[in-house]
Amino acid sequence: TRSTRDWSSDVCSSDLVLESAMDFKNRIINSDQIRGAMIFEFFSPGIPLILKNAGCDFIIFDMEHGGLSLEQFKNLAAISNANKILPFIRIPELSYNYITRALDLGAAGIMTPMVNSAEEAKTIVQSSKYPPLGVRGAGFGFAHDNYVNKNPLSYIQEANKKLINIIQIETSSGLKNVEEIASIDGVDCLWVGHFDLTNFLEIPGDFKSPIYLDAINRIVSAAKSNNKSLGIMVNSKSELEMYSNLGFNIIAVGTEMKLLGDGISNLLN
Repeated sequence: TRSTRDWSSDVCSSDLVLESAMDFKNRIINSDQIRGAMIFEFFSPGIPLILKNAGCDFIIFDMEHGGLSLEQFKNLAAISNANKILPFIRIPELSYNYITRALDLGAAGIMTPMVNSAEEAKTIVQSSKYPPLGVRGAGFGFAHDNYVNKNPLSYIQEANKKLINIIQIETSSGLKNVEEIASIDGVDCLWVGHFDLTNFLEIPGDFKSPIYLDAINRIVSAAKSNNKSLGIMVNSKSELEMYSNLGFNIIAVGTEMKLLGDGISNLLN
């Protein structure tokens, strides 16, 4: 037995989770093509495996519009991490409490809606990272590190590196400030909330409008200029191809309600 704890020699399942997350983070940094799904309604324990088998690399569980609770997410995150499909969560609002609790429950990263300014983006980054890079409170041996007691200093460094912050650009203010938002260190992905963006641009649902397309081009340019990834949700193969061609590298399919409804309708009609 060891009389003193040799933290550096501990290899456990939490290391595998960190390794998987770091690989994903490197793909984000390199703007690699990554595919996943957004889940709004079907919070079944089987969903992570179904999506993993379908070829998804990640899942974004929605807390903004769906009825997801943090307790439900805790269970889904554990299943996802165990099966090497990374769990993200869209929190309902910019809140230190939501950000830190979701991360402690096992989220690989946070999607924050309605980000309007560089100042808000800085607040998100600081809330998500441990000191000295941020103000996230420290608690170890919990769900986020698979209940393993390992070297806290090593965990802090790795957690700060692997965390992924997805910032939603979906308001006129967010669009106006997108270049400044994209320049913030710790912002990893600009995610277009396309329907909200058309609403705030006063062209609701008009995705062919020059106003919308100009906005998309501006967001793409801001991301590329600052080496950030670009994300969006699509519900058809044609949309996936269109946004891929525009420069979006992180694409999620959704909603699962529409995809299920369309699939059933196509069989019955």
